[in-house]
Amino acid sequence: MSALEWLEAASYIVTIVGLPFAIGVYVYDRRRDQQNDEEEIFLRLSDEYADFMRLVIDNADLHLLSPAAKGELSEEQLVRKHALFAILVSLFERAYVLVYEDDMSRQQARLWQSWEDYMHEWCQREDFRAALPALLQGEDLGFVATIRRIAQTTAGAPQ
Repeated sequence: MSALEWLEAASYIVTIVGLPFAIGVYVYDRRRDQQNDEEEIFLRLSDEYADFMRLVIDNADLHLLSPAAKGELSEEQLVRKHALFAILVSLFERAYVLVYEDDMSRQQARLWQSWEDYMHEWCQREDFRAALPALLQGEDLGFVATIRRIAQTTAGAPQ
């Protein structure tokens, strides 16, 4: 065989073996990058929720860490509580928009479940459920339907 025939045979081998291998590596890298992006989004959202919880602790006089409202709140306390609920609903909507999909992978579903758990936890509060209608105006329709379903389920009301 001549050198030209060897080069031609080598180019066929590279095409047959190398191209599918390169495509496989590319697909693997894209999936890994996508998973890393999803985890980064989740971590940023988790940091924002931790910041929110620090706000709740800083406003301990509002009794937001106990499931039931305690005592009467002043007008100023009611305004702060409403503002904290607005921040929370905004955070929940952001999590919904960035994490939730109708057809989620196992990893996405796992990440979304923790946010749904947070929503269930807050929807157990009667004062939070009462504030929801005003807080949900103009929000993403899919998110509104999701949190209303959670609130109704948590309150024990029929869907």
